[in-house]
Amino acid sequence: MEIALIADDRKKELLTQFCIAYCGILTKHNIYATGITGKYISEATGLDIDRLLSGAHGGMQQIASRISFDEIDMVIYFRDQAAGSEESEDFGTTLLRLCDLHNIPIATNIATAEVLVRALDRGDLDWREIANPRSEYNLKKKKMAALHN
Repeated sequence: MEIALIADDRKKELLTQFCIAYCGILTKHNIYATGITGKYISEATGLDIDRLLSGAHGGMQQIASRISFDEIDMVIYFRDQAAGSEESEDFGTTLLRLCDLHNIPIATNIATAEVLVRALDRGDLDWREIANPRSEYNLKKKKMAALHN
């Protein structure tokens, strides 16, 4: 599974602690994160993270683009509602809309993130493999079709 991790500034430490707690599950998946968030999590957990640009420099848009092309299977976005940043608010609305449109599970707080990660570990989200064109399921399917042609 392809998992995107994003955290507003005041939530980066909380997301890092969450990833430390669930490192055993997350290590089995491909992780993408905006720049600074990815750096913190990678240093704290040793997880192999595909670090995108920092959020303010286009990382949020990179994740939104990947969602639009069904290249992300789950999003964990710890938002800081108290900060009230207009940029963060606009992105949060866009991200929620895209996830709804593409049927991508999204957690915006630690309680929901915990439920999603545990469901991921149980295999409850395996249906996403069919929707993601870059999933192992679809890559194997393409290889088989090429062999038969």
